[in-house]
Amino acid sequence: MTKAGSKGGNLRDKLDGNELDLSLSDLNEVPVKELATILDLSCNKLTTLPSDFCGLTHLVKLDLSKNKLQQLPADFGRLVNLQHLDLLNNKLVTLPVSFAQLKNLKWLDLKDNPLDPVLAKVAGDCLDEKQCKQCANKVLQHMKAVQADQERERQRRLEVEREAEKKREAKQRAKEAQERELRKREKAEEKERRRKEYDALKAAKREQEKKPKKEANQAPKSKSGSRPRKPPPRKHTRSWAVLKLLLLLLLFGVAGGLVACRVTELQQQPLCTSVNTIYDNAVQGLRRHEILQWVLQTDSQQ
Repeated sequence: MTKAGSKGGNLRDKLDGNELDLSLSDLNEVPVKELATILDLSCNKLTTLPSDFCGLTHLVKLDLSKNKLQQLPADFGRLVNLQHLDLLNNKLVTLPVSFAQLKNLKWLDLKDNPLDPVLAKVAGDCLDEKQCKQCANKVLQHMKAVQADQERERQRRLEVEREAEKKREAKQRAKEAQERELRKREKAEEKERRRKEYDALKAAKREQEKKPKKEANQAPKSKSGSRPRKPPPRKHTRSWAVLKLLLLLLLFGVAGGLVACRVTELQQQPLCTSVNTIYDNAVQGLRRHEILQWVLQTDSQQ
């Protein structure tokens, strides 16, 4: 906070014991330091209080009436020694929650402020000393209830946040466990697949090793003279025998007929004449063939 300028004059000149009267000084800001326990800033043009104003914890009596204050600092409750507070005719709507910490407050005037309806009803009028004391007591009780409600709400929000955080953590843990289980299952499947491949390769290798042994065992048997396989039995043996017999009988019959036609008296018969003619033609044809002639010559020589 800065010291008073030309309008405020010398602060120490206005200090009367523990009381500092800066009323009617046309101030736009508070220029005081820890100079007094009683401070009068009424009838100025203050719209706000500086951030370090609440450091004046020595204040016992404070008059801020007839200014243009729209709100009090959030840490206004630091003025724990404050007993008398005049906020008449400002533009206050609410009070900070820390107001509940002003446990030594005995007198309060909130008239002529556009207060919140609930707060205005609690404060009531301050037309005399008794009503102002009642106002201080009722407003303190009200602000303590507000503070308790806000604390409960804060605790409730914290609990909700904690529960939400627990759910998020539980969900994350479940997700991580699921991912671990999935990785474990994939690893087991991969291991099983590799084991099957190994077994298949091992089996194929054993088969490859067995083949040369089989061939080596079979080769000596073939060389050592295994028994020749029996020819397959001839089919229809009896039929062939019958056919041969018939052909032989036919041949004998033809030969007999030919002899009969050439030697016996039957040669004059028409049938034998035809047979003899065929025979003579066949013999003449065969004799024309060189090989047959040679055979006949050899046969005649014998």
